[in-house]
Amino acid sequence: MDCKCNTGCCGSTENNRVEGENKIIIDFLYLDLNICNRCQGTGEGLEEAIADVAKVLESAGIEIVVNKIHINSKEKAIQYRFVTSPTIRVNGRDIQMDFKESLCEPCGDLCGNEVDCRVWVYKGKEYNVPPKAMIIDAILREVYGNTEKMPDNEANKEPYQLPENLRRFFESNKKYI
Repeated sequence: MDCKCNTGCCGSTENNRVEGENKIIIDFLYLDLNICNRCQGTGEGLEEAIADVAKVLESAGIEIVVNKIHINSKEKAIQYRFVTSPTIRVNGRDIQMDFKESLCEPCGDLCGNEVDCRVWVYKGKEYNVPPKAMIIDAILREVYGNTEKMPDNEANKEPYQLPENLRRFFESNKKYI
């Protein structure tokens, strides 16, 4: 019998994954891991969050793939449609599409100009590094289908233009040109 009631009586449920959907891809995009506290802290928080959810996802048969992507040129920023540093994307979705930025002294020192980096907003508070709970929440929402708070990346639907802040960073930093 080919019951498709989604109640589970026949083994068919809404949450059954199609072959190939048993993988979650996390992209960590950043400008600098040597001196930028925000990028370093975001990378560390991401690693901790993944360690915390890895057992649960492994038990559910879901593989985690992490791509650390150093955005070291204007061309790479354009290729990845990079809008602010640091960025975490889960299955192509920025975990916080609406973002704020503030002056980042380490990145400014790196390029010899003023540069703004991301400020994460979670539960009404601002952080220079995303709280681990924020990252875990984004991963689990993507895996278990509650992505209503995590809209499709609208940036992929519009023509990309390198943000002025990043243009200034790359033009000021001779080693990135």
